[in-house]
Amino acid sequence: MKKALRFIRSMRFGILLLVLIALCSVVGSLIPQDKAVSWYAQNYGSLHGVILMLRLHRIFQSWYFIALLVLLCLNLTLCSLVRIVSVVRDRRRVVARTAALPDQVRLSAEGVQRLRRHLEDIRCRRETIGEAEVYRKNAVGRYGSFLIHLSILLVVLFGAAALYLPQVVDRTCLPGESVVMDDGTEISVDAFHIEDVTGRLDYSSRIRIRLPDGRNSEWVDIRVNHPLAFGSWKVYQQTYGTAGSVTVTNLADGGSDDFTLTDTALLSLDGASGLWYEAVYPDYLLDPSGNMTLVTSTTGRYEHPVYQVLLASDGNLRPILVFPGEELEAGGLRFRFNEPIEYPGLRIKRTPTVINALLIASFVLMLVGLYIAFFMPPVLIKTDAEGYAVGGLKPEGMRIKLDELLQEYRREE
Repeated sequence: MKKALRFIRSMRFGILLLVLIALCSVVGSLIPQDKAVSWYAQNYGSLHGVILMLRLHRIFQSWYFIALLVLLCLNLTLCSLVRIVSVVRDRRRVVARTAALPDQVRLSAEGVQRLRRHLEDIRCRRETIGEAEVYRKNAVGRYGSFLIHLSILLVVLFGAAALYLPQVVDRTCLPGESVVMDDGTEISVDAFHIEDVTGRLDYSSRIRIRLPDGRNSEWVDIRVNHPLAFGSWKVYQQTYGTAGSVTVTNLADGGSDDFTLTDTALLSLDGASGLWYEAVYPDYLLDPSGNMTLVTSTTGRYEHPVYQVLLASDGNLRPILVFPGEELEAGGLRFRFNEPIEYPGLRIKRTPTVINALLIASFVLMLVGLYIAFFMPPVLIKTDAEGYAVGGLKPEGMRIKLDELLQEYRREE
């Protein structure tokens, strides 16, 4: 049991866990997460079965990833406890061991007095043990390693909370419109593009977040894996869709209106005669007999869009395929079909503000621990009537400084 506990709290086990977590994170970045099963079958072919079996499509929710996080927390907790117990328990022993060190450098009585004045000038604390006087400085440096272990533990804990606690919703939004969340936060979409200026596929949306208190973010272009974070909200480019666009004109009075259609809808004056909108397709194929077959998009672009509609007139429904720019009339209305409108699907995530604050505080604590560990090493110097000795875990820096002081003293003599 002791051997098992010793291995669980060992640095070797902690590094192994970090490597495995890093590998899982890389896989989760390379394989898009939380897609439909059909998407993996289409994009990964025969490998999609392995991806689903190993839960690589939801790796951050998999049992083994969560188990790795739990084990890492256990490792860091045990390391932190052992470290702080050792530091507190050995505080007095370290001073006593330093007082018992034999003199490493011999000095005259005047040299000893000068050394002691120098140590007092640099604000070392003095403690008398027997015939020796022990000067201590940077005692907080002994806690640097403990603070590093503790901060890593807190980063893992609060990072997991930021991963699993946020509220996540998926919303679609047409360019020029907004979606309003439950707390009044408004997310506006200015534009959406499937391709960049070079023609390369680059799904991006230009969005802005307005908080309930009136604060606005800048207009920012978001892409896959490049979200906009503002306040407690983070908005990702998740997917996209294509909506039909139809201009309807009343033949009686000439009034017209534009309709953007994402679902099946009836456009009619009397609820009977008019146009049933069903769908818009990206392209079509003609077989040798001239029949048209609708196809789905494989590039993301609607190269030759075609509308599938039903014309309702005199109690009859007539299926028709219509291209942008064409017009139909029914029930006293004229329907002009425009180019389809592409719109984004947004994944909206809200993380409790306190989690973000605690995560930032954990990183600050880590920086403090690193600074203390590397730049404030604890130093203990024992002096007596005949000379001095330098103790502590990292005595080299103080030895060099005191050697320089000794050389200067000898040159003066």
